[in-house]
Amino acid sequence: MSDMKSDILQTVRNLKRPSIGQLILLGVGLILAIALFIFLRGFVACWQLTSLPGLPLASCGIVAANPQATPGANAEGTPVAPTTSAPQVQMPPPWDGASRVTILIIGLDYRDWLAAQETPEIQGPPRSDTMILLTIDPISKTAGMLSIPRDMWVNIPGGFGYGKINTAYALGEAYKLPGGGPGLAMKTVENFLGVPIQYYAQIDFGAFTRMIDEIGCLDLDITETITLDPIGEHNTVYDVKPGRYHLCGEFVLAYARARYTEGGDVDRARRQQQVILAIRDKILSLDMLPTLVAKAPVLYQELSAGIHSNLSLDDALKLAMLARQIPRESIKNGVINYSMMTIGTSPDGLDIFKPIPDKIRELRDEVFGGGALSPMATGDQAQLLHDEGARVAVMNAGSGITGLAQSAADFLTSQGMNVTLTGNPIEHPEFPIFFYADGYTTVVDYSGKPYALRYLMTLMGLGSGQIQLKYTPNSPVDIVIFLRGDWQP
Repeated sequence: MSDMKSDILQTVRNLKRPSIGQLILLGVGLILAIALFIFLRGFVACWQLTSLPGLPLASCGIVAANPQATPGANAEGTPVAPTTSAPQVQMPPPWDGASRVTILIIGLDYRDWLAAQETPEIQGPPRSDTMILLTIDPISKTAGMLSIPRDMWVNIPGGFGYGKINTAYALGEAYKLPGGGPGLAMKTVENFLGVPIQYYAQIDFGAFTRMIDEIGCLDLDITETITLDPIGEHNTVYDVKPGRYHLCGEFVLAYARARYTEGGDVDRARRQQQVILAIRDKILSLDMLPTLVAKAPVLYQELSAGIHSNLSLDDALKLAMLARQIPRESIKNGVINYSMMTIGTSPDGLDIFKPIPDKIRELRDEVFGGGALSPMATGDQAQLLHDEGARVAVMNAGSGITGLAQSAADFLTSQGMNVTLTGNPIEHPEFPIFFYADGYTTVVDYSGKPYALRYLMTLMGLGSGQIQLKYTPNSPVDIVIFLRGDWQP
């Protein structure tokens, strides 16, 4: 009792005269209040999601600060800002435990992330550095992983036009779209691969290393000489020769981030998948999952600042228990490699990868199986054709038949095709003549329109040798039909 009285008296004395610690706390609180006011003032000044009176400040245009997040270019190749139309992003419903689940794993570019920490007013939001699509099917007990190169040249929805796929995250953040960067990244990948995506998980560097250390590090087979450069200015860099290594958090991250090997980004994507499978094997081999599940609330609290997801903790635990039931041989993995894309240059001079749609679709189907295709993959063919909306040009390529292009266009229009251009190649030099199959009608797909292509092959009786793929994002049409004398409507 005397101790309690002494404590009370001491508390009263302290109340009479603030201590140095209390004064410091008061000062910190005042600084935080001022910072919060400045943040809210800037946030409201740049608000774009609803209509507010007045014009936004010039300082709100933060996208231009990141030259590699160029949303589009005009006919002369000059970058221009898009007229954005936010794609619809909705919070997914709770997982029912039976439906296939697809999750986009997002890792941020460390250089962008570091620059954004130091000078956010100049740098703007970071780009994504890693995109891995994970899928789990609870019915068939199968899973798949598909890695997408960061420099893939794709159409970014919302009015941004074509750009590198790694800029989708930065654009979503910069324009404060619904769902932010992850939402726009999900929509971009969904449109690119034709696979519905329900969830995302963005993992920061600190959370990743903490997670690896929590499970006791990883045993990894390194198959080539590689430089491990942990993040930070004063860390030791190691040149590692082939062999089996026991690596902990910062070195596992360095191994997964390393780019400078013979295969570049493709090799790095394989290493990242190797790390994911090694995490799985470590947890299951030591039967650590029950322990981790028991510690999940505490770990979640510790790592919540570094793990961002629209997947609830309960659903994450359900998926973890489901993943435990999937054998290693039932996990398929794939990387979009150099045989599925060509190297090119964007209108603003950036090195890019142009996808070869047919080959990427084959890999997608191999990794995800028939049940993972988008809703457009099944249904009425006429409706699929209409939904795809392919723009078709019909060219009379020296058939010797007057008016063939127009009569063929009329016929195809009557069959549901969206014919937007007719003529002959001389009038349209943007369609190179060397794509013609000698003496035979040829169809060239410039944008990857599978349903229109399949429909034309059936309707016109075309063989595979009469189909050419030439991915050209800036083409004024999606498909060009070069008519020769072998086909008439």
